[in-house]
Amino acid sequence: MLDDKDRIFTNIYGWGDAMLAGARSRGDWDNTAAILARGHDAIIEEVKASGLRGRGGAGFPTGLKWSFMPKEVGARPHYLVVNADESEPGTCKDRDILRHEPHKLLEGCVVAGFAMRAQAAYIYIRGEFVNEAKVLQAAIDEAYEAGLLGKDAAGSGWPFDIYLHRGAGAYICGEETALLESLEGRKGQPRLKPPFPAGVGLYGSPTTINNVESIAVAPTILRRGGSWFAGLGKENNTGTKLFCISGHVNNPCNVEEEMGIPLRELLEKHAGGVRGGWNNLLAVIPGGSSTPLITREVCATMTMDFDALKEAGTGLGTAGIIVMDKSTDIVRAISRISYFYKHESCGQCTPCREGTGWMFRMMDRMVRGEAEAHEIDTLWEVTKQVEGHTICALGDAAAWPIQGLIRHFRPELERRIAARAAVVRAAE
Repeated sequence: MLDDKDRIFTNIYGWGDAMLAGARSRGDWDNTAAILARGHDAIIEEVKASGLRGRGGAGFPTGLKWSFMPKEVGARPHYLVVNADESEPGTCKDRDILRHEPHKLLEGCVVAGFAMRAQAAYIYIRGEFVNEAKVLQAAIDEAYEAGLLGKDAAGSGWPFDIYLHRGAGAYICGEETALLESLEGRKGQPRLKPPFPAGVGLYGSPTTINNVESIAVAPTILRRGGSWFAGLGKENNTGTKLFCISGHVNNPCNVEEEMGIPLRELLEKHAGGVRGGWNNLLAVIPGGSSTPLITREVCATMTMDFDALKEAGTGLGTAGIIVMDKSTDIVRAISRISYFYKHESCGQCTPCREGTGWMFRMMDRMVRGEAEAHEIDTLWEVTKQVEGHTICALGDAAAWPIQGLIRHFRPELERRIAARAAVVRAAE
C-alpha cells in the first residue's frame, strides 16, 4: 500500500485549495526554474530513468516519446498537446486532476514543453467538462498573473504559453491524431501514420501528445528523482497510478496507488470491497470499457500493471476499473458497451464503420437469445476482422469487450440461445 509521503496527487479529493496559493503550499511551482536549468536533454533522461509509462492507456515510455522530438527547432515551432478529452467509460482520473490539482498539470506543461523545446502547449479538454474547463482557465489566468507563464515562465528565461481548447464531446477525439484534426478546426478523424506527430503534428509542426496524468506527474518526478519513482511499483511498471473504481463496490472512488498492487487488495482497502462480498463478484473490466473483462478467478491473483494484465488477455488501459457482481446481466452489459463504440465510430475505416454496427446488432440479438449457436463463432470472427484492420484503435476497442465475453462467458450465451429455442419449440 502506498505511503502518504510518496503520493503525488495530495489534493485529488479537493479537500484543499485548488488554486495557486493552495498549490504552492503543496509544493507545486517550487523553484521550477531550477528544474529547467538542468537542460532539455537532462530532463528527458531523468524521465526515462523513472520508467514512467503513458497514463492515457497505451503505456508507451514517456521519456522515450519525448526524445522523438527534433533536437533543433527549425522553421516550424514545437508543440506540446495535452489530451484532456477523457471519454473512456469508467475513467474519471483526469477530471479530478483538472478540478482539484490544475497547477500540477500547468507546471508539468512548462517542464515537458521545455524538455521538448516547445514554447506553447494546447490543452484539449472534453466538451462536457464545463466546470473543469472553468477551473483550469482560472488557473491559467493566475499563472500568467504570477509570471509562471508568459515570456519568462517561472523566471526561467524560457517563454511558454498555454492555451485551453474545448472539444465538442466526440470520443474519437481522444485518439491523438483525431485530436489534432479537431484542434485544427476539422472533423475529428484519425490520420494515417507515418508521418508521426513528432515529425508532422499540429499545424504540420513537431508535436507530442500526452495524457493529463502523464504530464502532471513530471515535476514531482524531477524534484524527487527518477530513481524514487522507479523504486515504486514493479519492474517495467514503475511509480504510482490513479485508479478509478466504479460499479458494484461499497465505496466507488479514485485512488492513487502503486503500480502492481493486487486487484483484490485495491478493491478491499479502498473501495470497501465488492457489494455482497468477494464471492458475489462476477467479473471486472480492469482498464476502461475497451479492455476485455476478467472473471473472479482471474481477479483473485491479478496485479494492476500493464504486463500482468496483458498476459491475462486484457489491459491496464486507463485503469478505469468497472466491477460487476452476480446481479449483472453480463451479456446486456457488453451489448451496451458495443452500442457505445458503434455510436462513436467516426466512420472513416470500412471495418470499423460496418463492423461496429454488425457486432452491436448481433450482440443485441444475443441478449435475447435470438441467435443460433454457430453465430457465436461468427461474432468472434467478425471481431477478428475488425481488430487490427483500422487506422486507429477504436476498432480494437469495439472488438475486445466482445472477445472477453465470448472467452469467459460463452456458456451463458449458449444457455440463452438454448432457452429461447426451447420457448419457440414449446409455442409451436
